[in-house]
Amino acid sequence: MLILLPPSEGKADAGTGRRLDLSRLSLPELTPAREEVLTALMALGAAGRSDGPGAADAALAALGLTTGQRGELARNARLDRAATAPAGQVYTGVLYEALGLATLPPGALRAARRSVLVSSGLWGAVRLTDRIPPYRCPIGARLPGVGALSAYWRRVLSPVLTAAAGSGPVLDLRSAAYAATWLPPTELAGRTVTVRVLHERRPGERTVVSHFNKATKGRLVRDLLVAGARPRTATALIGALRDLKYPIEEQPVTAGRPRQVDVVVTEL
Repeated sequence: MLILLPPSEGKADAGTGRRLDLSRLSLPELTPAREEVLTALMALGAAGRSDGPGAADAALAALGLTTGQRGELARNARLDRAATAPAGQVYTGVLYEALGLATLPPGALRAARRSVLVSSGLWGAVRLTDRIPPYRCPIGARLPGVGALSAYWRRVLSPVLTAAAGSGPVLDLRSAAYAATWLPPTELAGRTVTVRVLHERRPGERTVVSHFNKATKGRLVRDLLVAGARPRTATALIGALRDLKYPIEEQPVTAGRPRQVDVVVTEL
């Protein structure tokens, strides 16, 4: 089973170990693309720091940041010299807090390291053990010489993630912006399950939630890992979620499209 997660905007303040070495990251086929995006991001950060207020404003706009986040430009400018930490420690947002990697039993932690890939505007995709520095590079960014990152990674990721999926099911928990960087090909779509979290305030009244969407997805992955679930098909994966007492409603299946399930929660 392959589990795809989004990154988090919240990240650790600093790494704790050696400097970044792109050659040591998983999915080495992505190394040339990572190097191109990293070089463009660092150059944008350096220009935003040294070329005056106008350049800083342009750099912030390219990354979708506010003036209060100008410190992120300085961070990005020195990513090749920054200390790193495992990606599972760098990402600290709501989903990752709920996943609680640090408190997983050993077997569940090994499964997480083996089966989870995290989408990224900078790295394309990384495993939880890959050592990366904290950075700021949302998928909606446009970098000089690279362009829109969503379109850039869509061209690069397709063969890599398709190969990473292997022959088992895919649990795709990425947000819409990151999901656009890789759409499962037709032959894989039937093995892919996407999840939407709905809050039912009262019978018949449901809303999509954001913060608790992330928390629910983090708990869902944790529960699958702790249970030692090893589904071989999308149907078995959905069954495993039901076995874990998640209130699952499957949407009608469309040929050539991933299977979508809704997790309906009544308490947040």
